[in-house]
Amino acid sequence: MKNGVFITFEGPDGAGKTTIINMVANEFKDAMLTREPGGIDIAEQIRRVILDKSNTKMDPRTEAMLYAAARRQHLMEKVKPALDEGRVVLCDRFVDSSLAYQGYARGLGIDEVFTINQFAIDQMMPDLTIYFDIEPELGMQRINSNKGREVNRLDLENLEFHQKVWEGYHILLNRFADRIVRIDASRTLDEVFTETMKVLNERLKQRAL
Repeated sequence: MKNGVFITFEGPDGAGKTTIINMVANEFKDAMLTREPGGIDIAEQIRRVILDKSNTKMDPRTEAMLYAAARRQHLMEKVKPALDEGRVVLCDRFVDSSLAYQGYARGLGIDEVFTINQFAIDQMMPDLTIYFDIEPELGMQRINSNKGREVNRLDLENLEFHQKVWEGYHILLNRFADRIVRIDASRTLDEVFTETMKVLNERLKQRAL
């Protein structure tokens, strides 16, 4: 049973999620910041396989299982020990990404991909998920204008795919309404960050941390 607080950050590509989570980490000095897929050596190796632009033949089920494998190793090697120590863990993506991207956008089925991941995470779901919501068109505009951003295999997908990802996340918003908090990511960086900190501080206060 975990003693810390597990907070995940989700959103479609171009939502500014990673920028905000790094700003949040600067406010919570004792929190552990990590990411998926990755965070530890084995999971980072799997990440390179998943996101390699040359792996265009990757089957959707293979992709889903690779994400789940990286998630399991990361959870057991890094996240769970930190939670057992009572720390706040800030994670850039977690299981909701698999449900939106592979479950809905790839057409594998949200419930089917959730089953794969339940085996991987052994019921260890986040205490809170911040979802940065942005229309796919705007998200793609941001990505295309950011020349310094790493371009990976998922960035090569068309707008229809990213529209499906966005739709998948909105299904999850309704399904896990008690856990996921939506933040409008189309606004300025300062506005998004301010609202994010407000949500986090309120939730942590509720837990008397």
